[in-house]
Amino acid sequence: MIKGYIFDYGATLDTAGQHWGKVLWHAYERQQVPVNEAHFREAYVYGERTLGRTSLIKPDDTFHKTLEVKLRLEFEYLSWQGGLNVDETTSCRLQQAVLQDVYARVVATTTHSREVLERLHEHYPMVLVSNFYGNVGAVLKEFRLAHLFSDIVESAVVGIRKPDPRIYRLGVERLGLRPEEVVVVGDSIHKDIEPADEIGCQTVWFKGEGWTEQQYDEQIPNRIITDIAQLL
Repeated sequence: MIKGYIFDYGATLDTAGQHWGKVLWHAYERQQVPVNEAHFREAYVYGERTLGRTSLIKPDDTFHKTLEVKLRLEFEYLSWQGGLNVDETTSCRLQQAVLQDVYARVVATTTHSREVLERLHEHYPMVLVSNFYGNVGAVLKEFRLAHLFSDIVESAVVGIRKPDPRIYRLGVERLGLRPEEVVVVGDSIHKDIEPADEIGCQTVWFKGEGWTEQQYDEQIPNRIITDIAQLL
């Protein structure tokens, strides 16, 4: 019997299962940023690693601010490495165009997620378990999602990162339930579904466009969805 839910945040509630690298790349394409995907991928990895090892993101930073910093790092890398050959004015204009493009889409997606979560919240307690930069609480408030979660387990705060199953054990403990009574919903087989399954939770894979063409064992999750509304 289902008695509670654990949700991932990034790429689950904000991009409908699409990997963040793909979200950004498609925005680069729409805004006609003159770089190829190989150079973009290098810049994306550089940005993520930089954010992971520094304190550029503060606990009260909004997602809009976080995205702005991500894009600045990516564009700086592309300029340094020769992947983006434009002047500074054009670079700034393109950064702002991508920022506005992506942010508008995230607002729309999180609005849809909130509508679904509000209905689930009427019947189930929910906890968020996320690999994030220490500001996921501020991001939840920004998109009016904070009131839906009884607790947050964030990697930057607890010092444990997915796919370590201990982070999901913490989520189950915060719910005060047994693992078999909890459904974990996430976009990543490796980081969400496998560790949650390992500790005995039920799992729902939010399947979207991945970062690679890797094929996954679709027998691992108990269920696969392509729209969060399918949870209702």
